[in-house]
Amino acid sequence: MTVLRARYAKIDALTSDLLEKYRVRGPAVPVENIARGEGASIMVREFNNEISGLLLRQGGSAIIGVEKKQSPARKRFTIAHELGHLMLHVGREVRFDTAFRINLRSPESSTAEDVEEIESNAFAAALLMPEPFLRNDTAGFVLDVEDAALVQKLAKRYNVSAQAMTVRLINLSSRGRL
Repeated sequence: MTVLRARYAKIDALTSDLLEKYRVRGPAVPVENIARGEGASIMVREFNNEISGLLLRQGGSAIIGVEKKQSPARKRFTIAHELGHLMLHVGREVRFDTAFRINLRSPESSTAEDVEEIESNAFAAALLMPEPFLRNDTAGFVLDVEDAALVQKLAKRYNVSAQAMTVRLINLSSRGRL
């Protein structure tokens, strides 16, 4: 199936179901435990900074590969991004001696040109920074995404980068969700 536009309602439902299934009640979301619970092995390796992560599937098994040199927050986002591919996309078949399916997270992944990459980024953001948790953490004050101290405090609480937190807050605010 070729995805023509991002399926945000499906992503929200999937991430909500995962948080409920793994009884996650607040940040920081245990993304590695969730990925393993969904059948993925996680391998941290050096990819010479050519890719930040990949998802390799063969038969019923899945491996999420993560670039070793990334920051811990970036590794968490990469794991969540690849889990998004696992749950949302079939991958592209590659053949060597045997056939397997692969999704790569490269520097081009954040350019907003590939719908599958857009969806996986949205999935990662929704899983790591769930809307209900953020709504609770920002209740009672005016949210200012230009307040670096506030964004950094939230990023630390959710164990994500300040950049990821800023993008998530802007996206939720622009849709009237915060």
